[in-house]
Amino acid sequence: MSFDPLGDLEQVRRGFRWGETRPSTWAPAAPAVPEPATDLAWARTEPALTARKLIQRGVSMPFTELMARPHVSGREWLDQLDRSAIIVSNHVSHADTQLLLYALTDRVRERTVVSAADDYWYQEHPWVGRMVSLWLNTFPFSRTGKPQTVLANSGMFLQSGWHLLIYAEGTRSPDGRMGPFRPGVGYLATQNRAPVVPIHLRGTDRIMARGRSIPMPAPARVRIGKPLVAAPKEDYRAFTRRIEDAVRTLAQGPPDDAVRGTWVERWRASSPGARGRR
Repeated sequence: MSFDPLGDLEQVRRGFRWGETRPSTWAPAAPAVPEPATDLAWARTEPALTARKLIQRGVSMPFTELMARPHVSGREWLDQLDRSAIIVSNHVSHADTQLLLYALTDRVRERTVVSAADDYWYQEHPWVGRMVSLWLNTFPFSRTGKPQTVLANSGMFLQSGWHLLIYAEGTRSPDGRMGPFRPGVGYLATQNRAPVVPIHLRGTDRIMARGRSIPMPAPARVRIGKPLVAAPKEDYRAFTRRIEDAVRTLAQGPPDDAVRGTWVERWRASSPGARGRR
C-alpha cells in the first residue's frame, strides 16, 4: 500500500462541503474557544487617564456648565472619603453620568469607574462603547449574566481602590419616577465593606429625554447625601432599602439631617482639618 499524502489531502478537500447550509440540528457555528470577557482595563491606564482628564476638563465640564448650570449641594461628603465607595444615583437620562462626574470633586472623579449596560453600549454599539469608556471611564455591566459573576467583577474595582458609580434601578426611568433599587447594590456594599454615597439628580430628563439624541439646555440639580455604612448585622436587602430611602429623601428636599447630615457634621467634613486627616 503506497503512501500518498497529497492524494489524501485532495480527497479530503473534495469531500469537504465548503459554504453549504448547516443542518438545523447542528449547534450555531462558534469559535472553539470563545473570546474572554474584558473590563476594558486600558481605559484605566496611561495614556487613557491623561487623555480623559484633558477631555473632561477641557470639553465635558465646560459643556455641562453651559447646558445645565448645575446646582450642586453636599460636595463636602466627598471630601472626607478615605476609602473606595459606591456612588448610587437615580437614573433618567443619558445626561446623568456627565452631570454626576461634574458634581464630584476632582480627587474622587479621577478614581471613579462607571457601570454601563453591556448589551446597550458594548454589544449593540461596540465602537461607541469604547469611546464612552475613554471619555467617562465606563466598564461593561451585564444585565443578563449570573449575578455572582457581575458582583464579583464589580467588587474587584472597589478592592483595587476605585470608586464605583452604579445606577441601582438597573435602567433609565421611562417616566422620570424612581424605580425600586436592585438588591445587588446592598450586597456589593456589605461584601466589600464599602460606604455608599446616595445622590439624587433632577432636571436631566429635560436635558436629554429618553429617546432623544440631541441635548437641550435646562437647569439641573445634584444633591449629595451623607455616606451610608451597613450596620454590623444589617441584611443586604435591608441596606438596599435604606440606600433607596436616602435617595428618595434627597429628591423631596430639603433633606433631613439623617441623610444630609447635621450642620456640625457637614462643617467637620468640609473643614481643612478633615481633609488633612485623609
